[in-house]
Amino acid sequence: MKYISNEDILALKISPTTCIEWAREAFALKPMSQLPPKVSLHPRGNDFFNTMPCILPGEYHTYGCKIVSRVKGQHPALSSEIVVFDTLTGKLTAVMGADWITAMRTGAVASLAITTLQRKDASVYSFVGLGVVGNTVIEYLLAIYPEREITIRLKRYKDHAETVARRFASHSNVHFEIVDDMESLVNDADVVVSSITDADGLLVADESLFKPGVLVVPIHTRGFQNCDRVFDRVIADDENHVCGFKYFKEFRSFGELGDVLSGNIEGRTSDDQRILAYNIGLGLFDVYYAYKILRLVNEGC
Repeated sequence: MKYISNEDILALKISPTTCIEWAREAFALKPMSQLPPKVSLHPRGNDFFNTMPCILPGEYHTYGCKIVSRVKGQHPALSSEIVVFDTLTGKLTAVMGADWITAMRTGAVASLAITTLQRKDASVYSFVGLGVVGNTVIEYLLAIYPEREITIRLKRYKDHAETVARRFASHSNVHFEIVDDMESLVNDADVVVSSITDADGLLVADESLFKPGVLVVPIHTRGFQNCDRVFDRVIADDENHVCGFKYFKEFRSFGELGDVLSGNIEGRTSDDQRILAYNIGLGLFDVYYAYKILRLVNEGC
């Protein structure tokens, strides 16, 4: 049995492009995988412990389970570990720190949703929540669009927005804007990305402020429930993880992102559609990333 720390994974220097490709490959494996909905337990308030199991298709002979927690006051806000078993022998093969995996696969899936579902001429990307995941999505977008002229608009919180703008200042194709309120953040934005892990109530109470053609990506599902019933389309990474949402039966149109990526269904059908993309986060991605990382470690890469 191997213990693989977050530092060990960082030392592998896995690129954003590879992370996005792994997420795409995992979506293709979803129909053949055993993927029950994650179990979420709440010790108090909005704190939680999520248990996320998955068995990959038979030829991978891999079972994995991630346990992720959010406890108020802990740093980083999300903390996680993965256990990996060989389904042929039942033996534990690895225990991994999963903070890097969680951030990278979350950012990769969000980036896939953005590039797949945004309108063709999207150029204004707005972000609220500028922690590890928010930074990762921005990093991936800049890797995908190294030359395309885009505006990245940031919601001010402490000094986070200024820090992000400085971090990516070397990208000459990007113009950064910093705003102080949600109304300014979403005004005329083509894509709105939220990676906050906690929200009391709605982040934008008036859904009419979202322009035609907008894509809203609430990575941790918080704060945009008023959009559920009025947006033209809702896309999620898994129906079983959203069918319990309060307004699920009132979604105007629903589909899974994996089916869009495979071409089984359409995603965006017009540049005027307002689309909500719920990336709930599946154990499938964590376990597939763990499988790929374990192979790299075993190969001595």
